[in-house]
Amino acid sequence: MASTFLIPLERLRVAVNEIMGGFGSDSREAQIVTDNLLHANLPGHHSHGIGMLPRYANAFLEGGLRPNGHVLTRLDSGTLLALDGQAGFGQVIGQEAMQLGIARAKAHGSCIVALANSHHLCRIGAWAEMAVAEGLVSLHFANVISRPIVAPWGGSDARFGTNPFAVGIPVPGRDPIVLDMATSIIAQGKTRVAHNKGESLAPGQMLDDQGRPTTDPKFGVIEPLGALRTFGEHKGFGLALVCELLGGALAGGLATHRPASGEQRVLNGMLTILFDPARLADATLFASEMRAFIDWVKASPPQDGVDRVRVAGEPEREMRAKRLAEGIPVDANTWTELLAAATKLGRDPAEVNRLAGVTLP
Repeated sequence: MASTFLIPLERLRVAVNEIMGGFGSDSREAQIVTDNLLHANLPGHHSHGIGMLPRYANAFLEGGLRPNGHVLTRLDSGTLLALDGQAGFGQVIGQEAMQLGIARAKAHGSCIVALANSHHLCRIGAWAEMAVAEGLVSLHFANVISRPIVAPWGGSDARFGTNPFAVGIPVPGRDPIVLDMATSIIAQGKTRVAHNKGESLAPGQMLDDQGRPTTDPKFGVIEPLGALRTFGEHKGFGLALVCELLGGALAGGLATHRPASGEQRVLNGMLTILFDPARLADATLFASEMRAFIDWVKASPPQDGVDRVRVAGEPEREMRAKRLAEGIPVDANTWTELLAAATKLGRDPAEVNRLAGVTLP
């Protein structure tokens, strides 16, 4: 198993920001991307954290990621927006798209945003969190244009991406409900994390290059590649299909229907539905019924080995508090990949180490 560095948040932030300088990003973009990636690491979603930077570096050097990009409005009919991300950093494009949608939903009560051609939007739950912070409910259907990595239910090879789905629901007086999940049984990045840490996957998560069940994460990382499975068998496959059709074919104008091209870029299409629940129902009744249901569910006696019932968003908040207090763990293999990416981008890896406080053996 690979060794792990425990790096305080602020030290890791300045180190990652140093790497971001190699993309030619302006200071605003560099900070937005850095913060977004770290906000994935903090709650334990390392698959969408700083370990994505080597992939971003390769995509940039190939020309598939365009720094300092902004959303372009293709259609504006008030409560319907069609936007183009122009292959810009998804952290910036996603934020700008949500800001536009949130403003319209607050003004009109609802808004549907179709976002196309964004580079990797990272953790889709971040966009749901933006909405709930403004008192809005949001639903997000996203597809992934990259190499296919997920097998359809009953199939033996990869035919589409992890196709994430997210929902954010504000709960007055409580923490919000934020459901954020890949429709694959695990995110693709989790195979990279497991491979770098020298760990095995749980049974039932992956197929090898021959379509046989495997627990070896290398089949999600290096050739010959295998395929992830969808969660919940046919149910996860059904939701993945919906995300491809709505987030991809409709919002993005691009669905997956060909083998991998070898490009490193990761493009997302996303259909987002935003609405103000206070415009749709009695706000006081809605809030009281939500709280009553959440309390009822969480009062269920826990099973053996479980301390208590948690609802969507709680595990992430608990992990975030732990990481803020103790630092963010980064395995040695991932750190080596980050240093290699820094070198490709013309940044000094020794300076990255110094800023992070990492001493290599």
